[in-house]
Amino acid sequence: MGGNGRQARADILRPMAPTILKTPLHAEHVRLGGRMVPFGGYELPVHYQSVIGESKAVREGAGMFDVSHMARLRFEGERTREFLDYVTANSVAKLTNGLGHYSLLPNERGGTVDDIIVYRLTGHEFAMVVNAANHAKDVAWLRTQNTYGVTLYDETEQTAMIAVQGPRAASLVGNLSNARESIEDAPMFGVVQCEIAGVSCFAPRSGYTGEDGFELICRADQAPRLWRAIYDVGVMPCGLGARDVLRVEAGLPLYGHELTDDLSPIAAGLGWVIAKDKAFIGSEFINRARAEGTPTKLQGVRLVSKRLLEPGMKVYAGGGEVGEVSSGVYSPMLECSVAFAFLRPEIELGTACEVDVRGRREPGTVVNKRFFKRASR
Repeated sequence: MGGNGRQARADILRPMAPTILKTPLHAEHVRLGGRMVPFGGYELPVHYQSVIGESKAVREGAGMFDVSHMARLRFEGERTREFLDYVTANSVAKLTNGLGHYSLLPNERGGTVDDIIVYRLTGHEFAMVVNAANHAKDVAWLRTQNTYGVTLYDETEQTAMIAVQGPRAASLVGNLSNARESIEDAPMFGVVQCEIAGVSCFAPRSGYTGEDGFELICRADQAPRLWRAIYDVGVMPCGLGARDVLRVEAGLPLYGHELTDDLSPIAAGLGWVIAKDKAFIGSEFINRARAEGTPTKLQGVRLVSKRLLEPGMKVYAGGGEVGEVSSGVYSPMLECSVAFAFLRPEIELGTACEVDVRGRREPGTVVNKRFFKRASR
């Protein structure tokens, strides 16, 4: 009795394992042989066959990703535009109905709560997509700042999101839809409301790979049907590994690596998404960083070798330490390892450098962080 009581008390005191969520497409990933791993609070496929093969499929044709773990929010109210212009860095006032943009949720110190996408649906109705790991934090932050009478709806559990990416993505999605011309003519971040394979979709032209493509949002219970229809026309399912490779090749930041609560987005090279003509949370600090510069600046590093670079690895140039890696991948496109690194601002493009990879200095070059730029369509 006493032993069982002690065990019961131990069970109560033992920290509970965090609940791992499943997206509406979990069974599809298992059926297709996806290697499942925890990410952002969800169990998601890191790859199906190979990260290299999936990365090449997106660059050369089309691939699809389950991005249902990303949170989907909707806002309504007469002062919604005013509220979002206060809590986000980009200019919401410039958005027209059916158009979106990449933006940031800044904090009072000029750091970043999260990087986001904002869409204007109608005059007083907007949507927002935020990172999975920051879901609860972002919702709490937005509610704390909401003195504008805006209603926030969290639609994450009721919906799913599939990203179809690659040079053939638009034509493949268009052929499955009842709005082919609208799909093919949509501008970047333009929204098409249509049916795709008979499934009603909110379909913005957006993505996280540097390629053309659409992120299709539909009802959660309709997501498997949509996924199978896209798979059946030859689109390769891709996992988190390929998504990370593609976003680094394209020069796209990842929250927790290139963006944090304590780091200015100016250091990450994101001044282009920050409005200069409005006041918003933290704008005083961000404007100062823009004017005076930051202690470090995000650059690209291209190695001679294929050794994988990891966050925290030190970068050397001119005989001394000049910064450290924030993200690193092997690039199938360039056939070498590439990375983002926060370096001292005086380090110029073309500078020869070395990265300490587990005690061995690997030679490389400081380059533009956009390793890949697709041709204009």
